[in-house]
Amino acid sequence: MKHRVVVTGLGVVSPIGTGISKFWQSLTTGVSGVDYVTAFDTSKFEVKIGAEVKDFDPGQYLDRKEIKRMDRASQFAVAASKMALADAKLSIDSNNADQIGVIIGSGIGGIKTLEEQARTFVEKGPSRVSPFFIPMMIPDMSSGCVSIVTGAKGPNHTVVTACASATHSIGDSFRIIQNGEAEVMITGGTEAAITGLAYAGFTSAGALSKNNDNPKEASRPFDRNRDGFIMGEGAGVIILEELEIALKRGASIYAELVGFGETGDAYHMTSPDPEGNGAARAMIRVIQDAGIEREQVSYINAHGTSTSVNDRIETLAIKKVFADYARKVAISSTKSMTGHLLGAAGGVEAIASVLAINHSLIPPTINYQTADPDCDLDYVPNQARQAELEYVLSDSLGFGGHNACLLFRKYHG
Repeated sequence: MKHRVVVTGLGVVSPIGTGISKFWQSLTTGVSGVDYVTAFDTSKFEVKIGAEVKDFDPGQYLDRKEIKRMDRASQFAVAASKMALADAKLSIDSNNADQIGVIIGSGIGGIKTLEEQARTFVEKGPSRVSPFFIPMMIPDMSSGCVSIVTGAKGPNHTVVTACASATHSIGDSFRIIQNGEAEVMITGGTEAAITGLAYAGFTSAGALSKNNDNPKEASRPFDRNRDGFIMGEGAGVIILEELEIALKRGASIYAELVGFGETGDAYHMTSPDPEGNGAARAMIRVIQDAGIEREQVSYINAHGTSTSVNDRIETLAIKKVFADYARKVAISSTKSMTGHLLGAAGGVEAIASVLAINHSLIPPTINYQTADPDCDLDYVPNQARQAELEYVLSDSLGFGGHNACLLFRKYHG
């Protein structure tokens, strides 16, 4: 028998608010976190807009020495993890540390540190490169720092699958608890890639929106006039707990995680399978893993990046999986508000999915104005929608053809 897994804590650092209350209020009232970038000088860049985290003070979560030795991505991860543990009312001590693990995904890791130290290397020479350069830069260090700061000594690793990193991290954590290898997992994703180098790379790849004149309306998933994604940053971390352990300690339960599905496209480095087969198979697998019928899914939190190719192919995949029911299931992209948080996206979207179940309220896809004949489903345009949600599917697609899905269920006791 596999152990049942529930969500007992949530922590978020996002462009539309740090902390669950502010995040959820912004998400359900259609607040855009997109504005002109302040993190670096954009005067020489084609793209000048992004979804920055502007209300984050690392000093609320870390001491001065810790701040200096962590990249911004790791700072986000630690902050979100501390919030999630506090929300779960879970303390870590010698009695339970071995049974609490950490998996925090990141698509890029410490690119801000990499960029700064590369500049130091070129301008001042190798002897001036920081001894903390490597540990601050490598993607696994967010998981490492969360473990060090919280004292969690259970399973600990990092998943790097581009934009699916957080979803894979949560899926791996789900399996670990199901199989009895840990009782609790601190899991999700983090990213802080609003830097000049990252912008130069994504702009050269033609992935970013160039709608500099209308930042608030630039992220428009599934809209006919979408022209690329908006770079975002932040972290989304959830506490997964074995059901009996959660009940024993009287924890409040947000939802139950009942399914995880993952596939590979085996097609292209950056473009998804044009037939949507990989994404479709991941959705089919998560539904099968949960042991439910496709028509039982109440809402899909889509990957919905606001790129021409992704939104069209994701829509096609949903149609392949759900057939006639595809036109009845509610779908929305919260990236319309948060931008695309890359490796952190799946963590933040898992939180949005869980809160949607908890509040019986579907976040909207904002900036949806012009219908696209290739994207012709119900994307919950512009206004949040009240709905009783029993099963919610969260979908993630990553560069390299990495597809991952989670399925959450309303917890009934």
